[in-house]
Amino acid sequence: MSLSQAQKKAFRSIGHHLDPVVTVSENGISEGVITELDRALQDHELIKVKLALPERDDRAAMIDELLDASGAELIQKIGKVALLYRHNPKVNPKLSNIKRFEEHHGRR
Repeated sequence: MSLSQAQKKAFRSIGHHLDPVVTVSENGISEGVITELDRALQDHELIKVKLALPERDDRAAMIDELLDASGAELIQKIGKVALLYRHNPKVNPKLSNIKRFEEHHGRR
């Protein structure tokens, strides 16, 4: 699932207005974090994840682990926040950040 640059740009525009819904602490990735990440991606498709780790290399490794565990795609990472996307063909339009914001960002 490779997104075009135009799609990524539109998703970054939507992601700018989102707050992180999952936080990963220095304790690392637990079963609870993976479960919550999966639920958030299922419901919202596009989410922000906050990585409360001081070292840049540790954050990059944590993002790789999250992507592998969730099957999501990295849209953007800035500092301690990563924007992740995973398509859900049966998404609830009232919960999906993509569906809710698509008319507000020049996508229609």
